[in-house]
Amino acid sequence: MPSLTLEKLLVQVQPKLTQILGRYRIPSQDADDVLQETFLTLIHKWDVVRNPEAWLVVTLRNRCLIYWRNKRKYLCQAVDTAILEMLTEPEAPQQKKAELRFDLDRLIGRLPMRCRSLLRLRYSLGCSSSETAERMGYQPSSIRKVSSRCLASLTRELVEAGFCHDSFDVAS
Repeated sequence: MPSLTLEKLLVQVQPKLTQILGRYRIPSQDADDVLQETFLTLIHKWDVVRNPEAWLVVTLRNRCLIYWRNKRKYLCQAVDTAILEMLTEPEAPQQKKAELRFDLDRLIGRLPMRCRSLLRLRYSLGCSSSETAERMGYQPSSIRKVSSRCLASLTRELVEAGFCHDSFDVAS
């Protein structure tokens, strides 16, 4: 692979790639990493790529989607962990715990009925996934996906309400 060809390609496609990163609102500190992964993959697959410009554009879009999917997954896991910690932590100050529980109940109240039911079964009543699936009439194999969707909905409500991960640190 002549480096001049790659250099020409990069100059030619740079405005499109910048536009994609802007459209997907990838933070600048992470944009470099996403681009670097995309370029390294292109170099690795250079011999089998027929249209490098189109390949770069599509691959960068996919990497941007994966980036945000991973960010949402991390946020959902943080919310999931924070809810469990809040409900099980005995040494948390009662007033702070009560305030968080009130705020969570208010935000959960905005969710669709199935999400409210699922979250209350899982976290307030401590039901396992299989018990939750049985009580709600779901297949045990699908309850994980439904739980993830409900946690994602709760996460959106939390973000819209201005909560951040630090808001759930009930031990402090």
